[in-house]
Amino acid sequence: MASGQSVVTKPVVILGVFVADTAYRADRQPRMGETILGNSFKLGPGGKGSNQAVAAGKLGADITFLTRLGVDAFADMAKATWKDAGVKSAVIDTPQSYTGAAYIFIEETTGNNAIIVSPGAAMLISPEDIEANAGLIGSAGVFVTQLEQPIDAALRALEIARGAGVITILNPAPAAKLPDRIYTLCDYVTPNETEAEELTGIKVASIDDARRAADSLLQKGVGSVIITLGEKGALLHTVDRSDHVPVVSAGPVVETTGAGDAFNGGLAAALAQGVEPLQAVRFACAVAGISVTRPGTAPSMPTLQEVEALLARG
Repeated sequence: MASGQSVVTKPVVILGVFVADTAYRADRQPRMGETILGNSFKLGPGGKGSNQAVAAGKLGADITFLTRLGVDAFADMAKATWKDAGVKSAVIDTPQSYTGAAYIFIEETTGNNAIIVSPGAAMLISPEDIEANAGLIGSAGVFVTQLEQPIDAALRALEIARGAGVITILNPAPAAKLPDRIYTLCDYVTPNETEAEELTGIKVASIDDARRAADSLLQKGVGSVIITLGEKGALLHTVDRSDHVPVVSAGPVVETTGAGDAFNGGLAAALAQGVEPLQAVRFACAVAGISVTRPGTAPSMPTLQEVEALLARG
């Protein structure tokens, strides 16, 4: 990506969920029926789709986020977060429900996490909502969705985007059983190792395993597969080539929450600028590499200048 240059950036539209993250840090998770003392607590903005939109917005993308929210304090948090990141929103207000929330446990010594998400109003996103926003989706250069909202809504959105010639990205998180048709609508599918195993039945413990899982997804009709591999970086796999992109380290890992969202937001922002896929994956690895050095989710997302500086250092 380029800053300070004349670059035509196509719009990015992301369909997904906002939740308020309630993040607890402790030495370990409590066992069932046990109470332990935590080390810290933090309330902040989250949700995979919202995090991805914030990541893209902070990178300078022309980004609109499509979702449902309740009419409550967490909805106010969502709108303030998007405004700060330069994210436009297409919100369907839903007073009969609540804005989503998530429980996040963070293991103090490793930064690894375990999460429970209650999407609230976003679980009411319907194909009819998608139809009402078909013009927005069809006007995008890149469309991204995940699986925290109902799959039938994601499927209809991908159909509209594909029909309009929009680049489509499915981040299959959390992993779920998917209709066969959804794969044929995806230019890119971006699972992590666990999600790739859930989708293919192939355990991903190495880069060669990732290639086998990616081949399985290509056979389902996906255009390109990008498997994120944590500390090993990412794999870009197509019918013609397979490229392993090493992790782009920005310093010691503080927290991995939101790293996948940083990656997907960075990927969408790069593709919207016309960056070729392999360089877009490297750029996305750099975005994720910076995000894990900071606590929180949306607050950890870097600016374009920070990412370019990291890449310039090699």
